[in-house]
Amino acid sequence: MSELIESIAESISGPIVACVPNFSEGTDEACVRAIVSSMRVEGVRLLDWSMDSDHNRSVVTIAGSPSAVLEAAVRAAGQAALSIDLTRQTGVHPRIGAADVIPFVPVSKISLDQCALLARQAGAEIWRRFNIPVYFYEAAAARPDRANLEDVRRGQFEELREAARREPKRRPDIGGPGLHPTAGACAVGARKFLVAYNIYFDSPDVSLVRALAKELRASSGGLKGVKAMGVLAHGRAQLSMNITDLQATPVSAVYARVCHLAARHKTEPAEAEVIGLLPQVAYEQESEWMRLLIGFDPATKVLERRLESPQAWPE
Repeated sequence: MSELIESIAESISGPIVACVPNFSEGTDEACVRAIVSSMRVEGVRLLDWSMDSDHNRSVVTIAGSPSAVLEAAVRAAGQAALSIDLTRQTGVHPRIGAADVIPFVPVSKISLDQCALLARQAGAEIWRRFNIPVYFYEAAAARPDRANLEDVRRGQFEELREAARREPKRRPDIGGPGLHPTAGACAVGARKFLVAYNIYFDSPDVSLVRALAKELRASSGGLKGVKAMGVLAHGRAQLSMNITDLQATPVSAVYARVCHLAARHKTEPAEAEVIGLLPQVAYEQESEWMRLLIGFDPATKVLERRLESPQAWPE
């Protein structure tokens, strides 16, 4: 743990937990601002929020004391249910809920197991207050077949709303058996910090990035802790990845592998981006992969630095 995080933990007078909820809306700024504003709770710091119109998805990062962060996450789920209708929402990113995923992440003086307990408490409150059913995943999973988020989201909202009523094994862990008619369900979990890393190629050829994704992702025998998919974003082929085990597979190793695989197709990465924040341990200032990042400012994109100087809450 860095000295900076230790000093922040002392100022908060206790453990620090982060939460990185993802919402199924990336085009309506007023809607997303309202969701972010609903998370303004005493003891919570806003570290980052972003919208992606191609994926039709928004990602928010908050941190603070466990009880305050839990309350902020629950309120955000309720606000998302008020303003996002999944029966009308479309986008390339898989989703089962308006507040699609709500992961709790240990930062300082708190364990992954304790974050799993927070996730369970948050899920119970989301159902109690808003009648939105909940699935628990990763470290908070109530069943081994739900540890993997992809398994929980199989078929997305459209398939899951039918399957949850028809098949006992697809029913929510809390609430249900059916999903909320417009807000779907929330996947609430606990996990280590991950890096959401996208690479763009100067081509609209989605088959290229889909082929690369298949070779990269752990589930296909690729790199440990890497989840990947290929999509068309901003008119270009995008390799969209989550790197979930930075110790086993640092971002530099992922980038090197992408370059090697892309060379077979006589192409190379053109630009890249990090969605959300990057932990200090993953910050490699002089690396080739970081030189490709679009508009990366360590003062605002490195977790430890953002904790010290959080964003202002939107009005």
